[in-house]
Amino acid sequence: MIHYPFLQEGATIGIPAPSSGVEAELHGLLRQAINRMESRGFRTIVGDTVWTQEKAKSAPARIRAQELNAMLQNEAIDLIVPPWGGELLIEILEHIEFDQVSPKWILGYSDTSVLLLALTLVRGIATAHGTNLIDLRGEQTDPTTSRWQTVLSTSRGGSVAQQSSESYQKEWQHDNPTPWIYHLTEPTEWKSVTGAPAQMKGRLLGGCIDVIRHLIGTPYGDVTSFQQQYIGNEPILWYFENCELSTTDLRRSLVQMKLAGWFANCSGILFGRSAANHAIENYEAEDVYQDLTRELGVPIVYDMDCGHVPPQMTLINGAYAEVDVKDGKGMVVQTFR
Repeated sequence: MIHYPFLQEGATIGIPAPSSGVEAELHGLLRQAINRMESRGFRTIVGDTVWTQEKAKSAPARIRAQELNAMLQNEAIDLIVPPWGGELLIEILEHIEFDQVSPKWILGYSDTSVLLLALTLVRGIATAHGTNLIDLRGEQTDPTTSRWQTVLSTSRGGSVAQQSSESYQKEWQHDNPTPWIYHLTEPTEWKSVTGAPAQMKGRLLGGCIDVIRHLIGTPYGDVTSFQQQYIGNEPILWYFENCELSTTDLRRSLVQMKLAGWFANCSGILFGRSAANHAIENYEAEDVYQDLTRELGVPIVYDMDCGHVPPQMTLINGAYAEVDVKDGKGMVVQTFR
């Protein structure tokens, strides 16, 4: 059975940097994000690691793990939100005391998704793939991103619906700030590989494919045991987003997942929008999706609201989801059962 944390009003947010911290010249953005959360009624406990960054990490692995363990075990902390992702979160997994975690929400994406997926697979604790703390610093929040709080405040047994965004951000414009942080200028269109409407149901699992693929073959990536122990062998509805992979590297990663058994009981796959997916010898992302559809025989939807091309939905690892895609629009209903 999946354990679902619950976010109450006035909750306390722990802010560690289990992957990358924030460089000194960007500390203003972090302070702005912290102040914004406090102005919205949250309390914050800020770790030391968020203020440092050297050699592609906030601190040595043991120090990052020690700080994260303290927050995971602190019952006064209701939600953990790192400032953003990074590169080397995987270094701390062997130092995390999974058996001593006090269940609470963890929210983030990019490299943070390594921690999210590992915690759900190992402990059966639901985790939240969604916005980073830095992107919540705006005066206002767009309708898609803002749903994070509603999703995390859903009670066990309850359901929460999210609709596809109206538009998405093509590129960052840091020299042109907006009250919403993002510049949502391009019309959103969710697409199915077949071009026909798509429906799928299953237990959500996923994250940034660049990094979660490295859980394969480790004690933190045992999908089969998770299915047997926590979800009664229900099918898995996978979601992935690609940060930097070329199409052939994406293809290799998906084949590895298939060979490792991750897709053995799969009801469908959702792919987020990506600014990567660089074609190799005319091998496009759509070709990757078509190849996977032929091999797995499940519906595949792409360009959904997930990942490094904002905005993104809040997707809960472990939750039961029903997805309906038609005429370029999508609906995701998650039930905390």
